[in-house]
Amino acid sequence: QVRLVESGGGSVESGGSLRLSCAASAGSGNCMAWYRQAPGQEREGVAAIDSTGRRSYAGFVQGRFTISLNNATNTLDLQMNDLKPEDTAMYYCAAGVTWPSFNPRDMDYWGKGTLVTISS
Repeated sequence: QVRLVESGGGSVESGGSLRLSCAASAGSGNCMAWYRQAPGQEREGVAAIDSTGRRSYAGFVQGRFTISLNNATNTLDLQMNDLKPEDTAMYYCAAGVTWPSFNPRDMDYWGKGTLVTISS
C-alpha cells in the first residue's frame, strides 16, 4: 500500500514563505507532484518532478516555487516563496508512473493534504 503524508502547511502573510514536505512509501512510482484545491474550485497541478530530476511548473508559479525530490529518502518538497492570497488552498502530494499533464487523473496515489492559508 503506497502512503503519502504531507506536512508543512500553515498560515502566513502575503509575501511570506512555506516549505511543504511529503513522505512517500516505497513503490510510489517514478513521478511525484504537488496539486492544490481551493474551496469551490477544481484541483489543479502546481509542480511535478520525476526520478531523473525533470521538473514542470504550472504557469501561475512564475518562479516562486521550487519542487525537489530526495530519491534516497523518497521525500518530496515544495519551497514556496512570495506567497499570495490566491495561493490559499489545500495542497496535495501525488505520485504515479506517468509524467503528468497536471490532470489529476494522471496520478495514482494521493496524500490527504495540508492546508496553506495566505492572508493579505
